[in-house]
Amino acid sequence: MMTSPLLRPSLHHFLSLRLLGTAAPRAVERLAVAPSQGFAADTLPVALTFEDPSAFRVKSFGELLRALGVFQLCSVPVLVNNCGKLMSVARTLLGKRGFALFLRPSVYAQFVAGESEGEITHSMEKMSSLGLCPMLAVPIEEDLGESTGERRYNDNLASMLECVDMSHSNAWSKDPMMQLKITALLSPELCPISFPGLQESENTHFLCGLQRLNKVGETSANKVRVLVDAEYTYMNPALSLVTMAMMKKFNRDGAWIWNTYQCYLKESRSLLLKDVHLSISESFCLGVKLVRGAYMDKERKLANSEGWSEPVHESWEHTNDSYNGSLDILLELISRDPQRYRIIVATHNEESVRRAVQRMGELGIDKDGGSVCFGQLLGMCDHVSLTLAQQGYLVYKSVPYGSVDNTLPYLVRRAQENRTVLQGIRKERDLLRLELHRRLRQGLRQGS
Repeated sequence: MMTSPLLRPSLHHFLSLRLLGTAAPRAVERLAVAPSQGFAADTLPVALTFEDPSAFRVKSFGELLRALGVFQLCSVPVLVNNCGKLMSVARTLLGKRGFALFLRPSVYAQFVAGESEGEITHSMEKMSSLGLCPMLAVPIEEDLGESTGERRYNDNLASMLECVDMSHSNAWSKDPMMQLKITALLSPELCPISFPGLQESENTHFLCGLQRLNKVGETSANKVRVLVDAEYTYMNPALSLVTMAMMKKFNRDGAWIWNTYQCYLKESRSLLLKDVHLSISESFCLGVKLVRGAYMDKERKLANSEGWSEPVHESWEHTNDSYNGSLDILLELISRDPQRYRIIVATHNEESVRRAVQRMGELGIDKDGGSVCFGQLLGMCDHVSLTLAQQGYLVYKSVPYGSVDNTLPYLVRRAQENRTVLQGIRKERDLLRLELHRRLRQGLRQGS
């Protein structure tokens, strides 16, 4: 197998270390079961209830109405489950221009920052004024059977480098972040293949893909933290291998490349512990994006159709235990060495957020030290994001941007993958409604 000199000599070394399942060291394993130590009550942070509609007072009247309308639609299962088909029909009936005019002030404005640099800048400045940090996301990805060729991947690279530049050159955040999907730069067709089996043409594309990823790493190093998204289980071993190789090259003095761990997978804790060990043995810093995961239905259907053991946890409770256990491990590590480890607690789950805040207080981790931050999607879970920001915690919002046509597939996929989250936004909808009623009553009093 040919390997790229850009990531040499680590790739073969990583194949032996990671894919052969290097055991986690005992000291790290003990963190997974170590009980929380008790601390005096006055050292703990103020309890976060996320019940106060005043968090939405920073939103305009129009933003409240738009959010309520969109969330009302998102709470209807038949609309969410069939949103791709419905949008395709609407685009056919209205035409490209009419469909964009319909979507832009509603769903698009709720979940997308804009298309032009001016629109994006306006959205980011508004977010920054609320104490929130943007984490830009180019909405480009591929699945098996969707590969589009080298020219498209090179165009995607240009978009990624533009994202790095936009993230770095503006004062939206003192510690800018962006998201990266490796399948935007490297064909997903290669990811399920064992590397020794690559043909010459596949090797050529693989090397080109590594060069594109290396360019992103070189451009972003010491400027913008790149959070590599996890994808489907049949791709993740290859994606994670490449991500670890990038970490070894670019994370010597800080966590500039991050990996994502999907806690709805049964193996997530063991993968995290292996990578902690790998970061120690290979002397690089580890950045972790901790998520529950969004591909549950597809993973289960695929496992059933192929006769595989299901890779996801059997219940929501097991997933919560997995998430909270991994969170505890990382926070313990950060409390010992905040320069080597970083985490973004990427969740809409209020209990996990409260747990992270509680443990940060117990372990003496700074709210705004940078080693721990929180993340939610743009347009969702603002009652959590704004409350955290108002309490002084670092909060990032995942911010897709681009034209209606370019972001539509991304929005459809996210809606289908996160439909349980979308259908469970009753609390946020109720808080928005309370704030709207408060303003209406206030307006009536002022007018009388």
